[in-house]
Amino acid sequence: MTHREEHRFDVWTAGAGYERYMGRWSRPVAERFTAWLGLPGRLRWLDVGCGTGGLSAAVAARCRPREVLAIDRSPGYAAWARDAATAGTHVVVADATALPVRDGACDAVVSGLTLNFLNPPAAAVAEMVRAVRPGGLVAAYVWDYAEGMDLLRLFWDAAVLADPSAAALDERRRFPSCRPEALRALWTRAGLGEVSVVPIEVPTVFADFANLWEPFLTGQGPAPGYLAALPAAGRERVRDALRGAVPYGPGGSVALTARAWAVRGRRAG
Repeated sequence: MTHREEHRFDVWTAGAGYERYMGRWSRPVAERFTAWLGLPGRLRWLDVGCGTGGLSAAVAARCRPREVLAIDRSPGYAAWARDAATAGTHVVVADATALPVRDGACDAVVSGLTLNFLNPPAAAVAEMVRAVRPGGLVAAYVWDYAEGMDLLRLFWDAAVLADPSAAALDERRRFPSCRPEALRALWTRAGLGEVSVVPIEVPTVFADFANLWEPFLTGQGPAPGYLAALPAAGRERVRDALRGAVPYGPGGSVALTARAWAVRGRRAG
């Protein structure tokens, strides 16, 4: 399967759908990520691939920035982020491989849950390094598709059980760069120093299976995009396989963990 074919289900258009699907988990990760960075206030931040604005919101709320520029290539997501932005945060539509800032304009350049969707990711990291001042920080985080993002791990295992052809779309296979060794190598090859990689985990608790399943019907992102393209009978087979695989707790609740890998490094100088 070609790179283009793999990405045919990666739908990023409706901010409300993404918020129901992943926003409630990505925002706590963004808060822990910004705390881990430990940067002082009054900095100029650039958020690359801001999506619906979760990371930009965490920076604005926790980091006392001088200003935040958030960019995303999806007009729909940028509009959602812009509507939710607080004073001092500016959202524009732009591409991660052609950032609309001059060399060294920013004190910190960050990216949340986006790097693996950029092809090639090294080009985007090179642009992030270009945009940060000497001594500035470049940092990002991605889901641990291989092991620690339980929701997606269970979904793709169920999808492959119901539809073996889904194996080619499994994010664990598609995104091998979302591992600590690969992230460290990517940052090091970009010329960044003091490189550090850590896991960030947040609990993902669902009231019942319906609460877990409904966000997969939003059509936003690889798994929902794949599901939306299936006929009704195919979706039911995946739903039934997933229903039989998730761990149930009291009252039918489902408690999972979402783990991301975070990486940071400094530009020389």
